[in-house]
Amino acid sequence: MADNKRIDDLYDLIDDIEIAMLTTRRSDGRLVSRPMATQERQDGADLWFVTDIQTHKIDELEQDPNVNVAYFRDRTKEWVSVSGIAQISQDRAKIRELYKPDWRMWFEEIDDVRDGGPDDPRLALLQVTAESVVYMKKDKSAPVVLFELAKGMVTGEQPDVAEMRKLSGSELR
Repeated sequence: MADNKRIDDLYDLIDDIEIAMLTTRRSDGRLVSRPMATQERQDGADLWFVTDIQTHKIDELEQDPNVNVAYFRDRTKEWVSVSGIAQISQDRAKIRELYKPDWRMWFEEIDDVRDGGPDDPRLALLQVTAESVVYMKKDKSAPVVLFELAKGMVTGEQPDVAEMRKLSGSELR
Protein backbone atom coordinates (compact mmCIF):
# COMPACT_ATOMS: atom_id res chain seq x y z
CA MET A 1 0.00 0.00 0.00
CA ALA A 2 1.32 3.45 -0.92
CA ASP A 3 2.62 5.63 1.93
CA ASN A 4 0.18 8.43 1.04
CA LYS A 5 -2.80 6.08 1.39
CA ARG A 6 -1.53 4.79 4.75
CA ILE A 7 -0.98 8.36 5.97
CA ASP A 8 -4.44 9.44 4.79
CA ASP A 9 -5.99 6.42 6.53
CA LEU A 10 -4.08 7.27 9.71
CA TYR A 11 -5.28 10.88 9.79
CA ASP A 12 -8.83 9.82 8.88
CA LEU A 13 -8.82 7.61 11.98
CA ILE A 14 -7.38 10.34 14.20
CA ASP A 15 -9.79 12.99 12.87
CA ASP A 16 -12.78 10.85 13.84
CA ILE A 17 -11.57 10.26 17.43
CA GLU A 18 -12.16 13.31 19.60
CA ILE A 19 -9.98 12.41 22.59
CA ALA A 20 -6.48 10.92 22.71
CA MET A 21 -4.57 9.64 25.71
CA LEU A 22 -1.19 11.37 26.03
CA THR A 23 1.42 9.47 28.04
CA THR A 24 4.46 11.18 29.58
CA ARG A 25 7.08 10.09 32.12
CA ARG A 26 7.11 11.60 35.61
CA SER A 27 10.35 12.53 37.41
CA ASP A 28 10.11 9.29 39.45
CA GLY A 29 10.12 7.27 36.21
CA ARG A 30 6.45 6.29 36.31
CA LEU A 31 4.25 6.78 33.27
CA VAL A 32 1.14 8.94 33.44
CA SER A 33 -1.61 9.34 30.83
CA ARG A 34 -4.23 12.01 30.49
CA PRO A 35 -6.97 12.79 27.95
CA MET A 36 -6.23 15.47 25.38
CA ALA A 37 -8.27 16.82 22.46
CA THR A 38 -6.38 16.68 19.18
CA GLN A 39 -6.51 19.94 17.28
CA GLU A 40 -6.82 20.32 13.52
CA ARG A 41 -3.98 18.99 11.42
CA GLN A 42 -1.47 21.76 10.69
CA ASP A 43 2.05 22.12 9.37
CA GLY A 44 4.87 22.07 11.91
CA ALA A 45 3.93 18.96 13.86
CA ASP A 46 2.15 15.69 13.24
CA LEU A 47 -0.26 16.28 16.15
CA TRP A 48 -1.30 19.46 17.98
CA PHE A 49 -2.85 19.83 21.43
CA VAL A 50 -3.66 22.85 23.59
CA THR A 51 -2.55 22.84 27.22
CA ASP A 52 -2.09 25.01 30.27
CA ILE A 53 1.55 26.11 30.62
CA GLN A 54 1.28 25.53 34.39
CA THR A 55 0.41 21.80 34.31
CA HIS A 56 2.60 18.93 35.53
CA LYS A 57 2.96 17.60 32.00
CA ILE A 58 5.08 20.65 31.12
CA ASP A 59 7.61 19.71 33.84
CA GLU A 60 7.51 16.08 32.68
CA LEU A 61 8.16 17.07 29.07
CA GLU A 62 11.10 19.26 30.06
CA GLN A 63 12.72 16.19 31.67
CA ASP A 64 11.74 13.73 28.94
CA PRO A 65 10.09 14.88 25.69
CA ASN A 66 9.30 11.31 24.58
CA VAL A 67 5.55 10.71 24.53
CA ASN A 68 2.96 8.26 23.34
CA VAL A 69 -0.42 9.34 22.03
CA ALA A 70 -3.07 6.61 21.85
CA TYR A 71 -6.45 6.69 20.13
CA PHE A 72 -9.25 4.09 20.22
CA ARG A 73 -12.51 4.03 18.28
CA ASP A 74 -14.93 1.93 20.30
CA ARG A 75 -17.53 1.14 17.64
CA THR A 76 -14.99 -0.28 15.14
CA LYS A 77 -12.21 -1.31 17.55
CA GLU A 78 -9.69 0.57 15.39
CA TRP A 79 -6.75 2.15 17.23
CA VAL A 80 -3.67 4.31 16.74
CA SER A 81 -0.45 4.46 18.78
CA VAL A 82 1.91 7.37 18.05
CA SER A 83 5.38 7.47 19.64
CA GLY A 84 7.03 10.81 19.27
CA ILE A 85 8.79 13.86 20.60
CA ALA A 86 6.77 16.65 22.22
CA GLN A 87 7.59 20.33 22.27
CA ILE A 88 5.80 23.16 24.01
CA SER A 89 5.13 26.35 22.08
CA GLN A 90 3.74 29.67 23.23
CA ASP A 91 3.89 31.11 19.71
CA ARG A 92 0.92 33.52 19.85
CA ALA A 93 0.51 33.55 16.06
CA LYS A 94 0.17 29.75 15.98
CA ILE A 95 -2.15 29.77 19.01
CA ARG A 96 -4.37 32.34 17.28
CA GLU A 97 -4.33 30.23 14.11
CA LEU A 98 -5.45 27.08 15.93
CA TYR A 99 -7.66 28.77 18.55
CA LYS A 100 -11.22 27.52 19.05
CA PRO A 101 -13.80 29.29 21.26
CA ASP A 102 -14.45 26.05 23.17
CA TRP A 103 -10.94 26.29 24.67
CA ARG A 104 -12.40 28.87 27.07
CA MET A 105 -14.19 26.16 29.03
CA TRP A 106 -10.79 24.74 30.07
CA PHE A 107 -9.31 28.12 31.00
CA GLU A 108 -11.44 29.83 33.60
CA GLU A 109 -11.57 33.62 33.35
CA ILE A 110 -9.44 35.04 36.16
CA ASP A 111 -8.95 38.63 35.00
CA ASP A 112 -8.78 40.74 31.83
CA VAL A 113 -5.59 39.02 30.68
CA ARG A 114 -6.25 35.43 31.79
CA ASP A 115 -9.62 35.14 30.08
CA GLY A 116 -9.31 31.88 28.10
CA GLY A 117 -8.88 33.78 24.83
CA PRO A 118 -6.03 33.34 22.33
CA ASP A 119 -3.86 35.89 24.15
CA ASP A 120 -4.26 34.22 27.56
CA PRO A 121 -0.66 33.63 28.75
CA ARG A 122 -1.65 30.24 30.21
CA LEU A 123 -2.39 28.84 26.74
CA ALA A 124 0.35 26.79 25.14
CA LEU A 125 0.51 24.34 22.28
CA LEU A 126 1.90 20.87 22.64
CA GLN A 127 3.36 19.72 19.32
CA VAL A 128 4.04 16.03 18.81
CA THR A 129 6.36 14.99 16.00
CA ALA A 130 5.83 11.30 15.30
CA GLU A 131 8.83 8.99 15.34
CA SER A 132 6.78 5.85 14.74
CA VAL A 133 3.11 4.99 14.33
CA VAL A 134 1.29 1.68 14.59
CA TYR A 135 -2.41 1.51 13.86
CA MET A 136 -5.15 -0.95 13.06
CA LYS A 137 -7.51 -0.06 10.24
CA LYS A 138 -10.68 -2.04 9.72
CA ASP A 139 -10.73 -2.97 6.06
CA LYS A 140 -13.67 -5.35 6.00
CA SER A 141 -17.43 -4.88 6.01
CA ALA A 142 -19.49 -5.62 9.15
CA PRO A 143 -20.86 -8.94 7.77
CA VAL A 144 -17.34 -10.13 6.92
CA VAL A 145 -16.11 -9.14 10.40
CA LEU A 146 -18.99 -11.08 12.00
CA PHE A 147 -18.15 -14.09 9.84
CA GLU A 148 -14.46 -13.87 10.83
CA LEU A 149 -15.41 -13.65 14.53
CA ALA A 150 -17.73 -16.66 14.28
CA LYS A 151 -15.09 -18.61 12.35
CA GLY A 152 -12.52 -17.77 15.02
CA MET A 153 -14.82 -19.00 17.78
CA VAL A 154 -15.37 -22.31 15.93
CA THR A 155 -11.80 -22.93 14.78
CA GLY A 156 -9.90 -21.32 17.64
CA GLU A 157 -7.90 -19.28 15.10
CA GLN A 158 -7.45 -15.55 15.46
CA PRO A 159 -10.04 -13.73 13.34
CA ASP A 160 -8.80 -11.60 10.46
CA VAL A 161 -10.87 -8.44 11.05
CA ALA A 162 -8.45 -5.60 10.34
CA GLU A 163 -5.04 -4.73 8.98
CA MET A 164 -2.14 -3.67 11.21
CA ARG A 165 -0.11 -0.87 9.65
CA LYS A 166 3.15 0.83 10.61
CA LEU A 167 4.70 4.13 9.61
CA SER A 168 8.09 5.57 10.49
CA GLY A 169 8.70 9.25 11.12
CA SER A 170 10.39 9.63 7.74
CA GLU A 171 7.34 8.15 5.98
CA LEU A 172 5.12 10.74 7.67
CA ARG A 173 7.13 13.67 6.30
